[in-house]
Amino acid sequence: MVWSRAVTDPGPRIDVIDTRAVRPTRDARSRRQQELVGRLLRCYPVSFLVLAPYALLILPMAVFYDNPQTGFIVLLVGLALLGSVSVETLGLLFGRPDPQWRQGMRQATARYPYIYPVARLVTLTSIAADLLGAYLGRGSIVAQISGELSDAPMVALTKLFSGWGALGFALLVASHLGGRLTRGKLYGWLAALVTTQAVVTMLTALTAPLIAFLFFVVAAGVVCGVFRLRYLLLGTVVMVLLWPSIFDYRNEIRQDQGIEVSDAVTAADRIRLDRQLTLVAGIDVPVDLGQPGLVDHLRYGLVPRIVDPDRPALSTGQQINQFLGGGPTSASNFLLLGNIWFFDGPVGVLGVHAFWAGFVALLLRWRARPGPARLSLFCLVCSDVLLWSGTYPESTIAFLQHVVSAMTVFFLLWLTRRIPLGSGGRPALLPAGGRVRSGALRGPGRRGAHRARDA
Repeated sequence: MVWSRAVTDPGPRIDVIDTRAVRPTRDARSRRQQELVGRLLRCYPVSFLVLAPYALLILPMAVFYDNPQTGFIVLLVGLALLGSVSVETLGLLFGRPDPQWRQGMRQATARYPYIYPVARLVTLTSIAADLLGAYLGRGSIVAQISGELSDAPMVALTKLFSGWGALGFALLVASHLGGRLTRGKLYGWLAALVTTQAVVTMLTALTAPLIAFLFFVVAAGVVCGVFRLRYLLLGTVVMVLLWPSIFDYRNEIRQDQGIEVSDAVTAADRIRLDRQLTLVAGIDVPVDLGQPGLVDHLRYGLVPRIVDPDRPALSTGQQINQFLGGGPTSASNFLLLGNIWFFDGPVGVLGVHAFWAGFVALLLRWRARPGPARLSLFCLVCSDVLLWSGTYPESTIAFLQHVVSAMTVFFLLWLTRRIPLGSGGRPALLPAGGRVRSGALRGPGRRGAHRARDA
């Protein structure tokens, strides 16, 4: 006997969405967006460093307070961007940054198995030198007003490591991108560097170095791919909110050191960077105040003061202040763009940024991926010559000084360099732990099989 099987009606079909399948899609989309933004920033790093402080802080303040010279600020930013964007766009015809940024950095740092120990050494040396120098009075507000430099041997010694904060940052980032330093430890080291600058601020009663270092860390970190772009916006908001308290605390420190503080200048006045910049708007440029020339750049930039102790201190800020009608015991600054306009005119604003855009393009694109030395030079450019608050032309001299100081670190990296060989005699990538496992890592195909000959 054959029994017939009844089929019940399952009813209307209900589509069930598997959230586990949707989440990876969203994560992948977010990751692709981050990679696109990172690739764009590494194609136009100088333009980003120029535009970021003006787009986030200076121009919004000029518009909010209805600054009558807002058009002049736009002109300066436009000239700087014209020089940088044109050169960076032209550079794309000759090569682009490695699209596989982290994988490329792993290959570039594979020849430096001791990069993280060197990064720790440089960072700890920078922290010790900055704290000791500030304790001994180096770079304090008192020394700035008096114009006198301390001749103590320890002060001269600490100056030899003045640029090692940015150098340590670069090597820490290279260690992280190379797989030898976790993100948590990276953030811990960066927090130590920032905390050091906060302590230096309390000892010297100067807030500008702290703010400048914070901007450098976040902006350079965004370009290098260790921070997201939103961190820069968040950091700017936090700094604006904390600024009144920082300003009052700084004034208390200055009063304790016997320095007169004007009550007429408030925290809101001091943060009006747009007004500080537009002081140069009505001046016939270029202006010659006896600023450092080529010979002075070579003397101050390449020869350590410990070898040339009799040279006078550079005082471009004091010269500008006296030009504006002030005294020699204070310093004035038109910010980086304003200073370049003041000393070199509109051609200088365009030419300076075009030159550094070409230099940075070579650092990030030559042979496809930067090694630790080139990444360090890029960070020195960001912290010195392209910093929005830098005092030009002294910022260029500082860059040369820091490059000379970094040569010992580059030599140490070269001494500890070795090429771990994988199958076929090709350089093998190092895993996160720094050990080489034969055959564990293979090249990404024909495109990534070329030898990583990086500086």
